[in-house]
Amino acid sequence: MTTGLLYDPIFLQHQTSPGHPECSQRLTISLKYLENQSWFASLRKINACPADVSWIETIHSRSYIRRAEETCRAGVPYLDSLDVSISIDSYDAAINAAGGTLALADLLMKREITNGFALLRPPGHHAEHETALGFCLFNNVAILARYLQRQYGLGKVMILDWDVHHGNGTQHSFEDDPSVLYISTHQYPFYPGTGARSETGIGRGKGATLNCPMPANSNDRDYEIAFKEKIIPKIDEFKPEFIIISAGFDAHRDDPLANIELSTGFYGWMTRLLIEKAEHYSEGRILSLLEGGYNLERLPQCISEHLGELTSA
Repeated sequence: MTTGLLYDPIFLQHQTSPGHPECSQRLTISLKYLENQSWFASLRKINACPADVSWIETIHSRSYIRRAEETCRAGVPYLDSLDVSISIDSYDAAINAAGGTLALADLLMKREITNGFALLRPPGHHAEHETALGFCLFNNVAILARYLQRQYGLGKVMILDWDVHHGNGTQHSFEDDPSVLYISTHQYPFYPGTGARSETGIGRGKGATLNCPMPANSNDRDYEIAFKEKIIPKIDEFKPEFIIISAGFDAHRDDPLANIELSTGFYGWMTRLLIEKAEHYSEGRILSLLEGGYNLERLPQCISEHLGELTSA
């Protein structure tokens, strides 16, 4: 058994505007760094494939999907908001990011891999049912969660989002659904403005959302306290059958887009903890998908910390 790594050159075809922080170099530089790690050769390399649109429709409306495709193909420079920079091939990259993630899940559910990481773009956790937002086109983690439930009959899926920005799209996808636990650590108040501690879900989903808003300048110790006092008890209460990580690495102290002070090594600490929970509750089933992370020196190092722990599981 081994760790799966999803990567495909098609992700580079999503071209953003000059100077945009969500650039293709995030992947190429990270991959080059990972290739020099002792465990890289042991990874199972997985290519992307386009998702069937029916799976994307479990999270996004048909009209939004059609509009996203038409807008990209027309060469329009952005979708819905000025921060969602796109190009002609962005739709193809996005459906392959979603589809590659589902392929990664298939391998895990068939026990052909132990766990996996998706080195993909565009990211997804800000994408809403009808709207592109925050560099994101399709909500990859949300689509994956629904896929696991409907394709494999899993009852309880947990998404832990440690990106520095709150995953508004993911929260809104499941806020009335008690079968998906959404947990987020994020700088607050900050973009996109959601993620207050009082946001705990609605209706039947009340209590299945846990937001841990972190003030600017929070560090490893502050996050450790949040995990021990809030997150771990919630995981133990929920007992997930599958764990998904929205793995943004922009809470690092050197990231240019935020003001959280996590160390590189702390990503290893969080990964080890979630692996332990997956082994206890989820038969070891854990996948992570890249979200943010914009320091081109630190991002590869943080991903390496994360992947190194996955390969040791």
